[in-house]
Amino acid sequence: MIIANPISDLVFKWLMSNDRIARFFLETLLEQDILEVHLKPQELPYFNKEDDASLSAALTVMRLDFVATIKTADGEHKKVLIEIQKARNTIDVMRFRNYLAEHYKQEDEIETDKGKQYVALPIITIYLLGFKLQNVDTPALKVATQYINQVNHEVMNIKSDLIEKLTHESYIVQIPRIEAKLNTRLEQLLSFFEQNYFTDSSGLIKEYPYPLENDLMKLIADELHYLGTDPQKQQYLATEKEAMRVYKHELFEIELEVEENKIALEKMKKTLEENKKTIEEKDKALQDALDKIAEFERNKNDSQ
Repeated sequence: MIIANPISDLVFKWLMSNDRIARFFLETLLEQDILEVHLKPQELPYFNKEDDASLSAALTVMRLDFVATIKTADGEHKKVLIEIQKARNTIDVMRFRNYLAEHYKQEDEIETDKGKQYVALPIITIYLLGFKLQNVDTPALKVATQYINQVNHEVMNIKSDLIEKLTHESYIVQIPRIEAKLNTRLEQLLSFFEQNYFTDSSGLIKEYPYPLENDLMKLIADELHYLGTDPQKQQYLATEKEAMRVYKHELFEIELEVEENKIALEKMKKTLEENKKTIEEKDKALQDALDKIAEFERNKNDSQ
């Protein structure tokens, strides 16, 4: 089956705008029962071909925010904020921190039996990385918080609402490490993101060669097939590809300029050090001359 590559920002946003797909994706990755999920209003990076200035501006880290109701292991229902961030380069890591800091500063609007309320929700972060982390040899990683009694160092099987709002779980997907394994539901889901079987050099369209095990996998495949074969949607994908080309070129130019400035600063630093040394030598020579004049004057006075 021909499908669009889901690592594209436009394609991934399209998928996650579907409530059934979003719930399946989040439940599978988080391994928790999600009773309901709502995509918060947010802007999608979009590329206007008539405005070249928008290309670079749009290419920030893609970020999607969801408010979800999760059923915990003890049967409790709790609302959480799920933040998905997707990045192609390690240079984007600081943006992760900035977005997370924004969430910690804000209260979220939720619907309750008493109407709209503003609360600080616990945060769960999901990072989809287009690069490999060193020494983390797995396509999917969960970083979980633990409550540890520091007196006896035992793990405490408890949860605190306050602590949950001050700390958060993280889930990290390393897209380049995804391989053709279909043993688990997670591996089946991640198989759509495997970066193989492309139909051309653009990296936008690929062949999906694996069996579809359930209706939700079929739904994802159908959506990706539509995006990969519809002419208008293909034009959107080509625009994003062109934007990435412009972005990479500008990023290279910026990195080159930074490197040149670094070299220039090193040269300036070296020149300043040399000038400082020269000034110190001249100061010493001047002081020596003044000392000799003073000594000469003393000797002259003594002789008189």
